[in-house]
Amino acid sequence: MQRPQNEPTSRRDFMKQSTTVAVGAGLLGALSPRAFAKGEDTVRVGLVGAGGRGCGAVGDCLRANPATKLVAVGEIFDDRLQAGLAGLQSAFGSEAGRIAVDEAHRFSGFDAYEKVLGSDIDLVILATPPGFRPYHFEAAAKAGKNIFMEKPVAVDGPGIRRVLAANEIAKQKNLKVGVGLQRHHQPMYLESLERIHNGEIGDVTALRVYWNGTTPWDPRKSREQCKGEMEYQMRNWYYYVWLCGDHIVEQHIHNLDVGNWIKKDHPVRCWGMGGRQVRTDKKYGEIFDHHAVEYEYADGARMFSQCRQMPSNWNSVSEHAIGTKGTFDIADGSGSKIKSGSHEWRFDPHGRRDFPYRIEHADMGAAIRDNHPYNEVENGAHSTLTAIMGRMATYSGKPVAWEAALNSEIVLAPERFAWDAEPRVMPFPDGSYPVAIPGVTKTV
Repeated sequence: MQRPQNEPTSRRDFMKQSTTVAVGAGLLGALSPRAFAKGEDTVRVGLVGAGGRGCGAVGDCLRANPATKLVAVGEIFDDRLQAGLAGLQSAFGSEAGRIAVDEAHRFSGFDAYEKVLGSDIDLVILATPPGFRPYHFEAAAKAGKNIFMEKPVAVDGPGIRRVLAANEIAKQKNLKVGVGLQRHHQPMYLESLERIHNGEIGDVTALRVYWNGTTPWDPRKSREQCKGEMEYQMRNWYYYVWLCGDHIVEQHIHNLDVGNWIKKDHPVRCWGMGGRQVRTDKKYGEIFDHHAVEYEYADGARMFSQCRQMPSNWNSVSEHAIGTKGTFDIADGSGSKIKSGSHEWRFDPHGRRDFPYRIEHADMGAAIRDNHPYNEVENGAHSTLTAIMGRMATYSGKPVAWEAALNSEIVLAPERFAWDAEPRVMPFPDGSYPVAIPGVTKTV
């Protein structure tokens, strides 16, 4: 496929289109020009991780901010690099210059992220499996790039500490950093939580949060299709804790994040249970298929959490709060409502198109161009650690305190990243993996 020629969007078109995209976000009302690389008026974007989420994030970024173009891509696997680029070129084929990645800026291998960061870019999107996120974020902050990183931001306590330390560098350099917890940019959530924080349901004493659904995707590669254990686990990354964090971390973080947002706090401790009851085939690696966790906040409020990946079961992706004056219920499929006494309020979209995945990129684009403070790392790290401590509790069968989770010295990542390196969890001779045993497994 012929690479499209560069044809940047005009400033007038950018202002018109961006303001339309960000209706309800409230951050694109007054854009001012700002020079970028080589005096251009266009934000040059680099992508690290060209899988489905990474390419989706690039699409959202470019659609939300017309004065942007993708100029560099890094991906560990070359075949995924080529497939991801082909998909983006097809999606933006009629928009000249939006996908402007020449052969010299297509990188594969473990060091691909370094080469992307060494390119002439203003913004990097980090979308590899989350086990790599702390290392890539640290490198991006040191390189002085604005950063959008997908959630979760880590899979263990040491990773959280690395992210928080790197964020100090980002703040010192005035970098804009977004984290892919898009509900913080979604009008339905923004208006609902503003009402809660203004006291419409009183003091929140209990929360229920759910991500009960089915398996998102089956393992993509067989052992025979891979050159070694490292490649096999990375090709099937969702089923290995060092890469995914388990689905309580990778997926359920969204609901836990809303609970923390409602409370304006993070839990101080938790306890729970979980296991593998349905998804037991050895191809599913080492993660659980269900978790149930009870979290306690400093004021004594409790958050009851469920996440489950099993077919043909009751499903719910939603958040609920009980306060001293009323209740709150929200879900993407059924909307949002607050009941307080005889009064009931429901979210009215007012004609707004609720595209939070794009609004979050529009908001970040505005911050880059206006050069106003924008940093979502601390919230992202706290919500990630909330999920991690829940996993630690279900794996161990023991109560886990916030400080113990944060200060844990258990590192899940391999000692080195290379094709001939061994992950810390290796298969038994029959190809199955050791799975956490509550009451036996140590997590702190």
